[in-house]
Amino acid sequence: MGKSSSGKDTIYKKLLSQKDVPLQTIVPYTTRPIRAGEQEGVEYHFTDEAGFQRLLAKGNIVEYRSYDTCYGVWRYFTVADASVDLVSQNYLMIGTPEAYSKLCGFYGKEQVLPVMIELDDGVRLQRALDREKAQDHPKYEEMCRRYLADMQDFSEEKLVHSGIERTFYNDSLERCIEEIVAYLRGKL
Repeated sequence: MGKSSSGKDTIYKKLLSQKDVPLQTIVPYTTRPIRAGEQEGVEYHFTDEAGFQRLLAKGNIVEYRSYDTCYGVWRYFTVADASVDLVSQNYLMIGTPEAYSKLCGFYGKEQVLPVMIELDDGVRLQRALDREKAQDHPKYEEMCRRYLADMQDFSEEKLVHSGIERTFYNDSLERCIEEIVAYLRGKL
């Protein structure tokens, strides 16, 4: 987990390709529109509000967050999946401190290991701007809203409340991944 444009998607993909620590994916769901370069079932399962409501009514949602964006409410959520086998597999997913807390409540704190990515706010803002410029239809207002919302979602208070103590600074991608792999090897 980490603030937007901290490099978590890149780190996520690199961790999945590591042979030292075999990881499977739990792909989260979202109601936000798919971005250029994203693929259904890779970064997210993309659905709409009706799909979210159906899963919620069935009791299949482990955790969810709702964001009142410049384009309406977007939801991000994790669905309970019978294929998740925590006894024989280790999994990797992207989330927030709130999602981490809810996953701990669902699976048990001893089953969920947080990996928090940090990066200088100015670097993140420039990365976000560069990413948005590359979109067919840039949504700069939403980019700014998301950047500011991260200050609350990843506040020191929320990190302490969630019990997240270890963070990984992503100023060097290779070093950051090496540190994360060493951390995971020592914990799994």
